[in-house]
Amino acid sequence: MPIEQSELLQELMSTYGPGGLEDEVRAICERELEGTVDELWTDPAGNLVGLVRGRGDAPVVRVTAHLDELSMIVKRVEPDGTLRVEQLGVMYPGNFGLGPVAVLGDHEELTGVLTLGSEHTTQESPRIWETKPDQGDKALDWTHVYVFTGRSAEELHDAGVHPGTRVCVHRSKRTLVQVGDFAAGFFMDARALVAASIAAAQDLREGGQRPPGDVYLVFSTGEEMGGIGASYAARTLPGDVTLALDVGPAEAEYQTEVDAAPIVVYADALAAYDSAIADHLYRIGVELGVPPTRAVFSSFESDASQAKASGQSAQAALLALPTLSTHGYEVVHTDAIGNLARLLAEYLRRPVP
Repeated sequence: MPIEQSELLQELMSTYGPGGLEDEVRAICERELEGTVDELWTDPAGNLVGLVRGRGDAPVVRVTAHLDELSMIVKRVEPDGTLRVEQLGVMYPGNFGLGPVAVLGDHEELTGVLTLGSEHTTQESPRIWETKPDQGDKALDWTHVYVFTGRSAEELHDAGVHPGTRVCVHRSKRTLVQVGDFAAGFFMDARALVAASIAAAQDLREGGQRPPGDVYLVFSTGEEMGGIGASYAARTLPGDVTLALDVGPAEAEYQTEVDAAPIVVYADALAAYDSAIADHLYRIGVELGVPPTRAVFSSFESDASQAKASGQSAQAALLALPTLSTHGYEVVHTDAIGNLARLLAEYLRRPVP
């Protein structure tokens, strides 16, 4: 991973961007794309859209990478100043891990602690007891945990904390970690793909040759809540093709590994991707010397499949970054982001076989 890419990735991963509050991540992307794309704007859904004008009348392509991260949302503020929270996106307390969280109040950002309570308890503390493997044997879920804030309910009110307030994994837990030839951290999904999309845009610009058709780079909102931003972009922007960038589970079930080769996905839980586009992406990867892995993901959705399934996009494709522990503490090969960016840029130069 080039040093400039790792620095950008670390900045993206350290920045809070829960669904509905993606502003700070969007600002980083806007800064990086200035001077790289021909036009840049934020649409009514909050998507950042960068247009790279094509030189001819080849098909328009929309490329999506989502801004939002998995997070929590306050369900209620208890009289003692603790917060009961729910997931915002498919995530469980064990994936986040107990520990520090950032409570994004309207007037003040607070630090809290996501906690279960003491293990030194009995059935008199049923919420804790039932999660013990040798006792209640229930999986740890959001009904078992709460956020300790160290503040009174009145202080939380003054800070602008209320039902609907977003709660994120604290910045102290968001450092990119090097593990041999791999990089690890929370929110590779989809900050690593945001970095790849930016790198592909820069590759197009530096290559000095415009793509044959217009390219819309969409940095989308609300993907973890159903592909909200991407579906809006697919409906309102020109073109028939939506190509999503996302993480891809590295699991034996899918014959995928956490390696440097991009994954070309042919179907997921919502839609079958267009085989002609998938085959073309595969061939380009082979030509570049990084043969992609082909996969079908049974338990997965993307911006592109959500847009296609809702009738907002005629065609859909998915390029995935092989990722260990998706929706958890995620691990990717250090060469994988660059390889995916190269494949994307080359596809945009020749979107038609």
